[in-house]
Amino acid sequence: MELWILFGSFVGLLVLGTPIAFCLAISSLFTILYMGMPPVIVVQRLNSGISAFALLAIPFFIYAGDVMVRGGIAEKLVRLAASMVGHMRGGLGQVNIVASTMFGGVSGSAVADASAVGGLMIPQMRKRGYDVDYAVNITSVGAIIALLIPPSHNMIIYSISAGGTISIADLFTAGVIPGLMLAAALMIAAYWVARRRGYPAETFPGWRNIGPIVLNAIPGILLIAIIFGGVRSGIFTATESSCIALIYALLVTLLVYHSMSWEDFREATLGAVRTTAMVLMVIGSAASFAWLLALLQVPTAMVAAMHAVSDNPIVIFLLLNLILLVLGCFMDMAPLIIITTPIFLPVVTAFGMDPVQFGAILILNLGIGLCTPPVGSVLFVTCAIAKIPILQAVRTIWPFYFAAFVVLMIVTYVPATSLWLPHLFH
Repeated sequence: MELWILFGSFVGLLVLGTPIAFCLAISSLFTILYMGMPPVIVVQRLNSGISAFALLAIPFFIYAGDVMVRGGIAEKLVRLAASMVGHMRGGLGQVNIVASTMFGGVSGSAVADASAVGGLMIPQMRKRGYDVDYAVNITSVGAIIALLIPPSHNMIIYSISAGGTISIADLFTAGVIPGLMLAAALMIAAYWVARRRGYPAETFPGWRNIGPIVLNAIPGILLIAIIFGGVRSGIFTATESSCIALIYALLVTLLVYHSMSWEDFREATLGAVRTTAMVLMVIGSAASFAWLLALLQVPTAMVAAMHAVSDNPIVIFLLLNLILLVLGCFMDMAPLIIITTPIFLPVVTAFGMDPVQFGAILILNLGIGLCTPPVGSVLFVTCAIAKIPILQAVRTIWPFYFAAFVVLMIVTYVPATSLWLPHLFH
């Protein structure tokens, strides 16, 4: 009966349009009261859920991303991407994907990526004669790359949800190859759609003109090397790297590019505070919900249920991916990571999957959910920028969904795609 109350109240509140953090906290409270336990437990679990030291990295990475968006670094990365791949078929679509890859390595946030790159690219693509749904589709699915390329704060959430036993450096490294594979797959899909629709290629600027563009973008790109190299080499932790990322972003925008005004700084600070408060509230509420799931022995029941369905890992992994894809349509990423990790991690490890590989699969899978209605936050952002209804974008997004799903299957069934690079550094 406890599970019926927990999930029933959660779904009911979700249907009523209650914010996800309150859905999780209130459904946990109802269940605690039914079980005759003191309601203060909900607050205690919420507090313990956000008390992990590693979570300090999240607000600093968010802040650094906001500083870079408002400091003009995204614009310089887009210019660099245009010089590199703009001459390919569907040029601005290819530029969009490459720019998302580079900016994702700076911000670590899909929503920040969609806002920054989409704000620059969608109006340009519209002016050059590209259909607006094509611009929205590429921007939305391309933003997922930011979740895999370091620094991904969702990888940090996964590590904490798994009990803090999985190396964040290994998780950062594990996402690199899947992220680049996703970028390549999306570029192929963009090329295919561009050929069908007759989109042109942009003019190649010439090697002589590319040099200054590369030099201008190097200070922004160096941040990727600082974060990844520092964490991977053990010079500093993920939390320390987030502070360094913020300081570096401020120095670059203020002293190198001279692009950060006082108003920009104030807006970046307020935006980071708002986003951090929202993210941490969701993480804390989800931690309370996940504690109840563990108390009610849901992970153990799930392992037994999966064994009853099949003993074949191929079938089990496919089934788990499909479950996660469906869940991603209805819930945001952070709470799903916290709730599903304690449930599904014992299942995949029981069938021989490495926890680091599962982290890459989970992030990519739930990232696709950010681009699917009805709760796809990235899709909402890009459609708002383009000022089109979500239905218009979803009708033609399927080639990009298909490309992302193919990469998801490769990462699921070819462990080396996510494990080779972490093992190389050991």
